[in-house]
Parts: sequence; C-alpha cells; structure tokens
Amino acid sequence: MNAGMMKWKEHGRKIPKENLDRFIPNRSAMDFDFAHHALTEALIEARDGKKEEARELSPSKEAYRKRLAETLGLNRTRILAFRNKPQPPPHSHYYSHHQQQQPLKPRRRRIPQSCSKVLDAPNMLDDFYLNLLDWGSRNVLAIALGHTLYLWDASTGSVSEFVTIEEDQGPITSISWAPDGSHVALGLDNSQVQLWDSSSNRKIRTLNGVHHSRVGSLAWNNHILTTGGMDGMIVNNDVRIRSHVVDTYRGHTGEICGLKWSGSGMQLASGGNDNVVHVWDRSSASPTQWLHRLEEHTSAVKALAWCPFQSNLLATGGGGIDGAIKFWNTHTGACLNSLDTGSQVCALLWSKNDRELLSSHGFSHNHLALWKYPSLVKMAELTGHTSRVLYMTQSPDGCTVASAAGDESLRFWDVFGMPETAKKPDQKAAAHEPFSRVPRIR
Repeated sequence: MNAGMMKWKEHGRKIPKENLDRFIPNRSAMDFDFAHHALTEALIEARDGKKEEARELSPSKEAYRKRLAETLGLNRTRILAFRNKPQPPPHSHYYSHHQQQQPLKPRRRRIPQSCSKVLDAPNMLDDFYLNLLDWGSRNVLAIALGHTLYLWDASTGSVSEFVTIEEDQGPITSISWAPDGSHVALGLDNSQVQLWDSSSNRKIRTLNGVHHSRVGSLAWNNHILTTGGMDGMIVNNDVRIRSHVVDTYRGHTGEICGLKWSGSGMQLASGGNDNVVHVWDRSSASPTQWLHRLEEHTSAVKALAWCPFQSNLLATGGGGIDGAIKFWNTHTGACLNSLDTGSQVCALLWSKNDRELLSSHGFSHNHLALWKYPSLVKMAELTGHTSRVLYMTQSPDGCTVASAAGDESLRFWDVFGMPETAKKPDQKAAAHEPFSRVPRIR
C-alpha cells in the first residue's frame, strides 16, 4: 500500500475519543455510591428475609419508587458501566421546548377612538322612528336625506344622487338593500313602498295598499320584503308576484320602528312605539300569531340585533327613559341579561368576527359604545357626533360601521376586528335574483 493511500485512510477513519473494552467496565462512568447502596441493600434484604416481601410491592409503591429514583437520578439497574453517558442536549433545546409549552398570549386589538372618515349629510331627518341608512352586500352604502336617496360606493369613494322622490310622496322614511345588493327598497311618507334597480337607475314597481300611513321599517328575507308602518301593522310582501301581500302580522298598538329577520330566516323580531318586542316564527302552526311578547322595556324599541354566533340570541335596546339593552333567548322567551346604558339606545350591531356588540345612543351621551359579550364590559366609547346617533349600518366584511346623526354628519368607524380568514363571497346570495319575475317599468 502506498503512502498516499495510507494517508487517505487515516484521515477518513473515525477515531474514538476513548478506548473502551466491552468486557472491562469504565470506572469513570460508574456511580460508586449507587453501586454500594444497591449491593448493601440486597445483602440486608437477604439477611433479614425481606427479599420476597420487596418483590411483592404494590403497583403504586413500585411506581412511587421509580419516580423517586428518577427524581434523584438513581433510575438505573446496572452497576457496571461499559460506555460513557451520551452528551446532554444543549441548553437551547430545553429553552425551545419550554417556549413551545407556553400558551400564546392573545394579541390585544387596538380600537380607534376617532372615526376614519366624515361625510356631510344635510337634510338628515332627526326622527327616532325612521331607518334611513343601509350598507348593501355589493359594498354600496345608501342614505336618505329628505326626499333624495344618495349612494356612496365604498370601493371607489364616489357619491351619486340616485333618486329624488316627488314632494307629495316623500320624504323617504326607510331604506333597505335586497340580499343581492343591486335592488333597494324605499318606504315613503305617503305609505308607498318602491323597489329600485341600482344598476339601471330604474324603478321596478310600487307596492300600494300595504299600509295606511308612513312606512318606517323594512327587512328582507330572500324574496320576501317585510314592511312596518305607523299603523302598527307588519306585512310580508312577495316581490315576485302581482298580489304581493302574503302575510299580515297584528299585535303592536304603536308605530313599528324596528324589524329584523334572524339569520336562519325563520324568526322575525319587531319593535314598536308601544314599548313591546314581538318574536314571530314562520315554522309555527300560526305564523301570524306572535311566538313571544316581550314587555320589559319602558320606552319605544327600535334597536334590534340577532346574534351571528348564537341563532336564538336577540339583543334589543330601549329608547327614551329606558336606556337598557336586553338579551333574550327566543326559543323560550326568557330575558338572559339586561344592561343599563344610561342613555337612549338608538341602534345595535353585533360584530361578525368577535363576540362584541356595538350600541349607538341619543341624549345625553350621543356616542357609540362597544361591549364585550357575555361579560358586558365596556371596551370603548366612540365620540364625535354632537346629536343623537340614530342610524347605524355595517360593511359587508363586518369591519367598518357607518353612523348617521341629527348633527347632519355621516361617520365611519373601523371598530370591529378583521376576520381570521378572508371569507369568500356568498355565491348563493349573488346568484339569487328575487326580481327575475317582476315586470319592469320601461
């Protein structure tokens, strides 16, 4: 073998740090104290006749002995050591393992204390019983100012004058976008309800003979448009057919100032100037007979909000001297909790992404308040309006809230947290066309 080959083998061969023999114990790796203890204990047990007794230890005692040995570093059965102990892992290994076991601290969300945008809203009606603001599924906000409906496109920031109602018909007393985000319903002071197509700027039809006085509340449930009037009546209108009135609910003795369908579309909540909240159930044998009559408020109830994460949870807010937010189980009709806000409650909105509730208030606070649910701890107060905050609506993604007040201003608040994952648009809502069979005005 030549010298070059010899040099290569010497370089590539693994040379152990210590020369150990498999038949000769390594004294440096042995624990002589443990060896002495193990040997003497065995001799004592043999001498005293306890060897059999020691072998018959109960499982619990045996487990205790093993754990004690592990804690003291005596968990070994061999006395003689024929190899060195493996090197302990670096300290960083323990540190990393320790860090992984620690629960992640929730990131605290920063709630802006001021609005992100302000728009003028001249001729805004300062009327508690009306509903003049709504944000559609196509990210277009509609606001009624006197006889005129304006549209604000959140995607582009552009404002357009959509329609102006004739003097003898208006003013506009309620507005509501259809689920498709393309058609909008207008309730008028002369008891009419008009349906408009925002893409073509054309009126589709007028619903006559529904009410005897102004229509202050509107709520959609697919192709059913529910209307509430000053006459105390609630009417379901099927916009696909000529004879559109399909159901009439009677139970309120005052003006209907709040209407909200549940997320499932099976229950309807109505609030009135008679201080009463009714819950109506479409699946009952008599759907036009109220399921629950809730009479614990002491003033008119306009603010209604169905919980997005608990289908049978309804929040209601009392106006005037009431100032209370109440939470109801609509399966049983029981009041789960009540919160005294100290101010007129004008509107309520649940967060779509967190367990939070936003309320808007009139005299004497004139602000918005954010509450944690179910603790009902106040998380923030949003100030800026100088008059009672009568109207609130929520963007399609659930992050931004728009509020309008008697001070003739429209304010935008980035109050709610972002969703954990970006939600895909509702294909069913986009594809559903409740007006496909409605004759259009040419």
